[in-house]
Amino acid sequence: MSKATLFKQFPTKAALFDAIVIDSWAGEDDAEVPSVGDLAAGLTALGRHYAALLGRPGMVDLFRIVIAELPRFPELARAHFAEGKLPYFETVRTYLVAERGAGTADIADPQMAATQFLGMISNYLFWPSLLVPGWTVTPQRVTAVVDDAVRTMVARYARHPDR
Repeated sequence: MSKATLFKQFPTKAALFDAIVIDSWAGEDDAEVPSVGDLAAGLTALGRHYAALLGRPGMVDLFRIVIAELPRFPELARAHFAEGKLPYFETVRTYLVAERGAGTADIADPQMAATQFLGMISNYLFWPSLLVPGWTVTPQRVTAVVDDAVRTMVARYARHPDR
């Protein structure tokens, strides 16, 4: 694509970056809020989808660009957060609120719980790849990381009828 064609479609660098961010975080299988009633199943679905998003080709490069350009273009970082991470975070938070409302989870602070859950996944699967060239995680390890995060969340937040 020529530069002229590119600027016809995206009149500013910010518009181009927003499109890249939206495309990087979106997909034909966008996460929807899972059905309420089985905290482990819902978190597993959300966790696997999040791991797949973070593992997409180009995601690490996108984060590197955002971090490198932050001093010169802080609006790019805000757009990346607002168009990328925040909507996914809100999906998880909304799900946790729904589980709490259904009486299947005892979560006083769904925002904190969503942050904890996504952090357990991204801290192993994504952040090392940002800093360590060649860092790879096998599909089996991805499954194990998500499953452990789910077990931790269920142990902490699930409401058990016998308690």
